[in-house]
Amino acid sequence: MAEEEQEGQLSMGGLLREVQDLAEKFKDEDMEAYVSPYANLEKAAVLQEARVFNDSVAVRENPRKCCTVIAQLLHLQNTGQFLSSTEATDVFFGVTKLFMSDDASLRRMVYLFIKEVAETCNPDDVIIVTSSLTKDMTCDVDLYRANALRVLTRIVDAAMLGAIERYVKQALVDSSGMVSSAALVSACHLFHAAPENAAIVRRWISETTEATSSPNEMVQFHAMQLLYQIKAHDRLGISKIVQQFSQRNSLRSPLAIVLLVRYTAKLMHDEVSEGRAGGSSIRSASPVCSAGFDFLESSLRHKSEIVAYEAARAVCGLPKTEPQDLSPAVTALQMFLSSPKPSVRFAS
Repeated sequence: MAEEEQEGQLSMGGLLREVQDLAEKFKDEDMEAYVSPYANLEKAAVLQEARVFNDSVAVRENPRKCCTVIAQLLHLQNTGQFLSSTEATDVFFGVTKLFMSDDASLRRMVYLFIKEVAETCNPDDVIIVTSSLTKDMTCDVDLYRANALRVLTRIVDAAMLGAIERYVKQALVDSSGMVSSAALVSACHLFHAAPENAAIVRRWISETTEATSSPNEMVQFHAMQLLYQIKAHDRLGISKIVQQFSQRNSLRSPLAIVLLVRYTAKLMHDEVSEGRAGGSSIRSASPVCSAGFDFLESSLRHKSEIVAYEAARAVCGLPKTEPQDLSPAVTALQMFLSSPKPSVRFAS
């Protein structure tokens, strides 16, 4: 009996030691600092490897290596090890030769590199890739078309934009959601890039309005953003946008409706601050405020939580509100407090 107890103690002791050893092992592994594979890159070595871009056989047979070298170049760029003008130009010319490859991953890396490095290169050198990008923008591969649009609109000026305007306008209403979203986002960037570009983008109002009817939710979201940017300094135009989309109920995208809620609230704030709203309550201050409040109140019952929350937040932030005006929003927020989602409870 005593021998059995002794064996049991020994086996238990061995098990404990094994567990302790295992815990120490995992502790040591956790304490080891993560080392990035790009931590000890040297610019000279990476530039030497970038010469592979000039080898057509290597590009065709080993596109993976080219992707790795581009990733290393981007890492150097993003960690402050900037290429000199001469180095950037040499690498840029090498990267343009990668357009001969049909590898999708490599092509995406090429687009990313051109977009990131174009600002540090000589503008005259950047122009040489526009023909390749324009060719991709009109090809049959949606992935190439979307990414080429994003890059091309980052490197063109107003004069070149006029030359490719027809292609961009067609892309705004493209049947592919990827291409249409890329064109709309690119148009938003162009609008803020320069006043000359903004004047051209304003001519795309009909295509942008058509894009708001797209079955793709993300396209609707981006189209609403661009439409508001185009009409931002036109109070009557913003009023028509809010009235049109709040009454027609044509927006399926919750994100687009969130934007519409924000635009409605801003319009109501402007009505009060600029003295066009009378009365003691925002609900009856003016026809614009009355229609806007009805839309916000109906949005509180939307099936999407982000729309209902945004509407409640907008109502609670309105000027000239009375307790009965806030009651529907408070009720909606109280319902959010019982949501099983922690983020919804926190937001409310």
